[in-house]
Amino acid sequence: MMTGRWPNGAKAAISFTMDNLGEAQDVNKGLWPANEPIGSHYSVKEKLPRMLDMLAQHGVHATYFAESWSLDVYPDAVRALQDRGHEVAWHGYQHEAWSGLSADDEVLNFKKSFEAANRHGIRYKGFRPPGGSINDRTYDLLRNHGVRYVSPLAAEVGIENGIILLPFEWKTVDAFYYMDKFAGIRESLGADKDILSPSALESYFLSKIDDVVEAGGYISILFHPFLQTSEEKFSVMDRVLARISRDKDIWCAPCGEVADWVADHASMFQ
Repeated sequence: MMTGRWPNGAKAAISFTMDNLGEAQDVNKGLWPANEPIGSHYSVKEKLPRMLDMLAQHGVHATYFAESWSLDVYPDAVRALQDRGHEVAWHGYQHEAWSGLSADDEVLNFKKSFEAANRHGIRYKGFRPPGGSINDRTYDLLRNHGVRYVSPLAAEVGIENGIILLPFEWKTVDAFYYMDKFAGIRESLGADKDILSPSALESYFLSKIDDVVEAGGYISILFHPFLQTSEEKFSVMDRVLARISRDKDIWCAPCGEVADWVADHASMFQ
């Protein structure tokens, strides 16, 4: 077991994260219904408040990777996140598949996104690329805009091109279990191609948490508000939160705090 890398004697670090704020991606792809007013997405109006209450009950501060387009559309939700001590981080302007952007489109995405963030007094510390992958040229742009960390699809915490890496894996993302479009990814990772149950998510998440504690590592777990569509799913989330918040061997912290720790103890993560 690796010990001594995390604060207060913790054996492992875990970040509870959320992605996708409202209808940014649907609007970008032309999928938002013409008769639905912008700013009325059920995930923001109905699901997110319940998730924030649940996080507060467990004393967990999260990182929300939100599209910058949504900051102007849902300013009250953004303020609620900040007022409750959560980190608002960056998830592209309108959830553009990052690895497919041209160099010019990347620069424009940064410009629009950081202008929106500035309007709301947000200084992005971190970025989770939609789709999980970034381009080599992205690192320079991140540094130039003062971004300290990136949360890509990867295996290990590390430092690359001066940027902290705080990875996620598909199997600790709720969409892996709950969404049709993840069928190919499920199959490629040895799971059933069909949609999986909340109990399957819970089983893997809790097992993975145990493994991370044993290994002295880090994981980012991800719950999308728009996918919390049943009492069973909320109950599973509640039990996962209980697991990560009550164990003295786990340092449960937003990604930004983990990135600061890694930067201050870089020799242990290289």
